[in-house]
Amino acid sequence: MSENTKKAILAVSFGTSHNDTRAVTIDAIEQDMQNAFPDYPLYRAWTSKMIIKKVNKRDNVHIHTVKEAMEQMRADGITDVLVQPTHVINGIENDLMKEDALSYREYFHSISFGDPLLTSEQDNLEVIQAVAEEFSHLTRDEVLVLMGHGTTHYANSIYAALDYTFKDKGYENIFLGTVEAYPTMESLLKMIKNYKPSKVVLAPFMIVAGDHAKNDMAGDDPDSWYSQFKAAGYEVEPVVKGLGEYPGIRKLLVEHLQAREK
Repeated sequence: MSENTKKAILAVSFGTSHNDTRAVTIDAIEQDMQNAFPDYPLYRAWTSKMIIKKVNKRDNVHIHTVKEAMEQMRADGITDVLVQPTHVINGIENDLMKEDALSYREYFHSISFGDPLLTSEQDNLEVIQAVAEEFSHLTRDEVLVLMGHGTTHYANSIYAALDYTFKDKGYENIFLGTVEAYPTMESLLKMIKNYKPSKVVLAPFMIVAGDHAKNDMAGDDPDSWYSQFKAAGYEVEPVVKGLGEYPGIRKLLVEHLQAREK
């Protein structure tokens, strides 16, 4: 690095107000990025203004928005920014994050972006491998049901494609649905009824295990996935563990960052 060049990493996450899951997901991912680039300062930004506001009010901790982080890096004399999102898909959050970062392009020599988790065909296969390894103890008569977030963005099609790919790669007992889009809980109930499992294991397909994982997936509310599968007569085991806790997932995000620096 020349005297005049000062590179930094900006790790961008949606964010979470749950400190327990943040410590083992977002913090762990950022630590792995820092370990891969020990000479680059690492900055954090979250895209959910609602979560930033909540954490600030409750813990008196301020987390930067993307624009605030760009402003901070500019003030710190950073010349080149490597932005690595922890977003699962190339959806709305990722588009807005790029827009916000690029609004500062005149102040930096370069701003480059690493890919979100699921971008290439190879990414899909590596994510499938990471999930399969995490649940290698699953027997053939047990099913794993993953809860993705879902979005109105066209990138949502990746969830159905990934569900299909799990089956295509020999994991007939792994199913992927979403809270807010397709595949729906209704679709999952139909598919699982056909499979006739002895047990349903639920896990979030999100970087952090926050509100959706704790309430929509594992909560006692009659509408939760846990309650709906219970009501359908299955033995249900929720695993409240975000994707950021899987070593294979963190490794893939670091590889996406490294690919931008080559």
